[in-house]
Parts: sequence; structure tokens; C-alpha cells
Amino acid sequence: MKRILIIEDHDDVRENTADLLELAGFNVRTAPDGRSGLEKANRFEPDLILCDIMMPGMDGYQLLERLQRNPATARIPFIFLTAKTEKTDVRKGMDMGADDYLTKPFEEAELLGAVNSRLKKHDFLQREFSKDLHGVTAFVEEAAAYLNLDHIERKYYAREYAPRDYLFREGDGAHFLYYMHTGLVKCYKTAESGKELVSGLFGPGQFVGQLDLLNPGGTYLESAWVMEPSEIYAIPKSDFVHLLDRSPEVAHRFMELISGDLIDLKEQLMQMAYWPVKHRVARTLLKLQDLGVARHRDTEALEIAREDLAGMVGTATETAIRALSELRAEGIIRMGRAREIFITDPERLARMADYQPAG
Repeated sequence: MKRILIIEDHDDVRENTADLLELAGFNVRTAPDGRSGLEKANRFEPDLILCDIMMPGMDGYQLLERLQRNPATARIPFIFLTAKTEKTDVRKGMDMGADDYLTKPFEEAELLGAVNSRLKKHDFLQREFSKDLHGVTAFVEEAAAYLNLDHIERKYYAREYAPRDYLFREGDGAHFLYYMHTGLVKCYKTAESGKELVSGLFGPGQFVGQLDLLNPGGTYLESAWVMEPSEIYAIPKSDFVHLLDRSPEVAHRFMELISGDLIDLKEQLMQMAYWPVKHRVARTLLKLQDLGVARHRDTEALEIAREDLAGMVGTATETAIRALSELRAEGIIRMGRAREIFITDPERLARMADYQPAG
């Protein structure tokens, strides 16, 4: 049973509102002023608060501000009750973070409509979705129901990609969000000089192409290149873009869901751009090891072409080979046949990957 707190200094309004909500099946508590309302909000832990604006002592604005300071009450849906119809009063409350307002006197249907709408919205926005394909599918279905759109139900299938295939190229129309089931994908941009600037490596459980969905031009801003045999799901942009257009809150939740550690990854890559090549190679080798998808099937070796490693590091192939030779001379790695690289001193490699430039 949902709990509702009514804070209202007029006895008739407070009691009548409480009666209507109790008859509708809600667990209701009341308070005659802001100070007692603040105390009950902390003790009762309501699912929603209805609060008058003009009250003696602590008014509704002050109460809302106090509630928002406390993490335990900051996210409780809050509806103002006001006898004033001036737009400035309504705008002030909404700017402070109120979810809605009702102008007194209000009808039963108006009250219940506002309460149920805010509770439904709160429940959806608070729900946790797994950050994977299943979570995206569940999110799209529930977001459609929340926004009263046609029910959406999709089943996606993985497609197999071979090494050197492209998921997309820079400038292609951005029509899909990709989810990695197995394999390894490199994303990069091409500079005017023709040099590849690697923006990320993506393995199982990660999404590819998230930021491109926000590109106003509707195109991919980088290329995505398959590095080893991969199974990848394509989620059509058309399946969810209309949900994002309907609600900023839904759009924000969706981007949270698919972003993962993308921001941290971009920051690390920007830092790496100014590191010595040997340290960048060290971090890339550890990244490949963590992904667990660049290993030779029968050994502990990382198996990767030197030119591919150079592309990930953002340097020339000859420069990457020199850095590998230095690491081998220091006993940190060992070279095997053809593409094989064995990490022989992971602790030293990890310290090198955490390199902090002087100054």
C-alpha cells in the first residue's frame, strides 16, 4: 500500500483530501504545518507528499528545500497544493524541484490522477535495469507502457562478424546500437593526416555506438572495426528513439543504462594520448588481458597483430614494435610465435600502466 503524507494548514482541506485518498486505497498521514510535516516525512517515509504552499512558520517552499537537502527524502515525489493561480507561484515551485501542483479547490478525479501519475513515474524511474541486452529490452518495454505508447516487444538475434569486418564507418547513418556478446571491437577516428585515433576497445557485455545516437547529424562519429571473431547484437535506433523524444527523464535513464564506463574510458584514453608509447602499450596489453578475448585458445598468450596493437595505441607499427622490444628486454613480456605476446611480470606492467607524468 502506497504511503502519502498531506501537509496542509486548513483543516477541512486536509481532512477531505485524506478521506479521498484513503477511500482510494492509500495509507495516509497528515500534518497541519511545515515543521510537523518535515518530522513526519522523515519518520513516515512516504511514497508521495502533498503540501500546501502558504502556511505559517515553515511554508511549502522552505519545506521542499529542507527535504531536498536530505538524501533520504530528496527523491520523494512532491505535489504543491495552492489556492493561488498566479503563474509566478507555480513556476517558482516547479523550478525548485516540485513534480506537480494542484490548484484548490480540486476535484477527486483531478487529485487521484495527479497522485497516480506521479507514483507511476517515480516507480519507473527508480527501477534498476541490468546494463545489458536484457536490461535494454525491459527498459524499452516499460518505458513504452509508462509513456502510454503502443506496447513494444522485440527479440534480437546475434550476428557473427569476422576479423576486419566493420560494424560501421565514420559518416555512415547511425541506425543501430550494438551490444557485444563475444569478441573484440576497436572504435577509432581518422585524423586529417590519415592516422587512426583509437577511442575505445569493447568486449563482451559492452555497448558500442552510444554517443553516436546523440549526434544531431544522424551519423556515426567514428568507425567500429572487428578485431577477432565476434557475436554482436544490433538494436535498431527506431525501437527506442521515439521514447527518448517524449521524455527527458526517460532519455536520461536510457543513456545511463547504456553508457557503462564510457566516460571513464574516454578520460583514460585522453590521458594516454600524452603518455610515452611504452606506457600506452602497457595499458593496452592489460586492457586486452582484462577483456579476456584476445588470448590464444591453447596458451596464456595474447594474440594480436602488431599493426592492430599500434592502432589501439595510436602510433606507428614500427614505434609499437620498438616499445614491445623494450618491454621484452626488461623482462616484462615475452614474444611467442607470430602474434603471441606473453605477460611475464604483470605487477611491473600494471605499475607502468598507472604511469603519472612528472609535474
